[in-house]
Amino acid sequence: MAPPLVSVPMKKNKNKKPSLVLTLSAAGLLIGGGSIAYRLLSQRQPYWSDLLVGANMIPGDALFAVSLTTDPQQWQQLRQFGTRETQTELDKNLVQLRDRFLTNNGYDFQKDIAPWVGNDITIAILAPDTASKPAPKPVTTNGDAGNDQQSMVMVLPVKNPEIAKSILAQPKTLKQGKWIDRNYQGIAIKQNQGQAGENFSAALLDGRFLVITDSLKTTERAIDAYKNKTSLATTGGFAENFQKIGNYQPFAQFYVNVPTAAKIAAASPNRPLPAQVLAQLQNNQGLAGTMTLEPEGIRFKGVSWLNPNSQRVLAVENKAGEMQSRLPAETLMMLSGGNLQRSWGDYVLTSQGNPLSPIAPEQIRGSIKSLTNLDLDKDLLSWMKGEFSLSVIPTTPKQGSPDDFRAALVFMVQASDAKGGQSLRQSAETSLKQLDDVMRNQYQFQVQPAKVAGQPVINWVSPYGTLTATHGWLDGDVAFLVVGAPISDKIVPKPNNTLASTLPFQQTVPTEPNPTNGQFFLDVERTVKNLPPTILTTNQQTLLDATRLIGMTSAVSDNRSNIYDIFIGLKKVTNSTVLPSPGSNKGNSVK
Repeated sequence: MAPPLVSVPMKKNKNKKPSLVLTLSAAGLLIGGGSIAYRLLSQRQPYWSDLLVGANMIPGDALFAVSLTTDPQQWQQLRQFGTRETQTELDKNLVQLRDRFLTNNGYDFQKDIAPWVGNDITIAILAPDTASKPAPKPVTTNGDAGNDQQSMVMVLPVKNPEIAKSILAQPKTLKQGKWIDRNYQGIAIKQNQGQAGENFSAALLDGRFLVITDSLKTTERAIDAYKNKTSLATTGGFAENFQKIGNYQPFAQFYVNVPTAAKIAAASPNRPLPAQVLAQLQNNQGLAGTMTLEPEGIRFKGVSWLNPNSQRVLAVENKAGEMQSRLPAETLMMLSGGNLQRSWGDYVLTSQGNPLSPIAPEQIRGSIKSLTNLDLDKDLLSWMKGEFSLSVIPTTPKQGSPDDFRAALVFMVQASDAKGGQSLRQSAETSLKQLDDVMRNQYQFQVQPAKVAGQPVINWVSPYGTLTATHGWLDGDVAFLVVGAPISDKIVPKPNNTLASTLPFQQTVPTEPNPTNGQFFLDVERTVKNLPPTILTTNQQTLLDATRLIGMTSAVSDNRSNIYDIFIGLKKVTNSTVLPSPGSNKGNSVK
């Protein structure tokens, strides 16, 4: 049984040169499927086998690379997840990749590739040589990609060299064009010369890796990277950080070159990055991840790291993990972190002046100043140096009462300094009193002292008499603010049935890394049911329909890297939506 990369029924591909967006979206769908049983490799010296397959022959400036298993059992397991719609989308993108490199050139994976290929194959996107130039060069007359176009590399490990050599020596007859033999640095290259945009070339490196690219120039770049040791494997921080996410028999692994991606974004005529933002992004070097399949979903173990030459360093501070024990079991969503003041500082550092940021830091500061007359940094963040969380908690509807709010947004933060854990409650009380005065005098809210379960709270009641917000204290130094539904009685006093004690949380939010500097939990099914989402993208509803739960745990690994563990609980295809079985000629069956 062959993996789906090549066994989807043949479909004519009219796109001669799939765009980078299409290529990345295909890889993104593949990435959306994996995790179980990981092993850390950080105590060993780096070996090529610990890295992405072919990392030592992919040029070091590669924008993106993804390694995929060829194990048909893992692909079959992947197809148990999701819905008919997500599987159709996956099949469509796989067809694009298969047709581009195999079907259009007369090859069938099961007959021509499977007998000699290794356990994984890698697909890499190379950045244009001159990403900063405003106008791209046209495709050259011989169909080879110009220097300003992204190009693709596939690396196929060879487990049976004799078969691979015979296929390369006697390639299939082309429908159009002809095969040309070339030589570069002593390495034989087989190139097809057909219509513009449909060319590709192949070379056998080290007798163990077949490298296929979409242009002769790209093949030469791969050979140079291999011989001159300027490959992805030698890129600063790649080998040592990739080993932190090593895994046994992963479904997929990937790498993103952050500064190269930033340069391409800066060259875009639509959303150019300011020079100061581009300079800041150069501090970041890479993002990598490993995906494996589990019985109930996929797991992603990731790492991001700074440029080894960057002046910026990370504070190794992992002091989160308590907020889930202060929230009730019915909580729909929770995002927590270890130090709000530091998190804000990191956001400012990477977002200031960045048009791609969700909200500009300057805008947030200005809005808080104009609305409350408080200085965000001096009056608020100065005492918010402990663990924090932002949560969504649904209300329990009361019979006969209007359903004004279906849920509440709950913010909690520990008022303490980051070093000794000393309480800063007095400073916090001063700021909250200022906030009460603003709500009373500027917005004509009623600011009413009250009690919940015998503990004092302050209610803000709008001029129309609706309870709008409540703030108070938990455990002596944890301030809370509830906005929306009146659910204060669910957190005061500390609930008996907490979010941390629920099976969905325990089975979804990873226990590692530990200690942690932040966690995330989202019950997708219940959230969509209680709070129908605003549709932002065309595929959003399809993805939501396939997802049950999402959990993440993160930590600062050292002063230059962060590590992440993410689990996505997925629905399984029911009997009524199972796609045609392997071997069927119906539909887009993946064999």
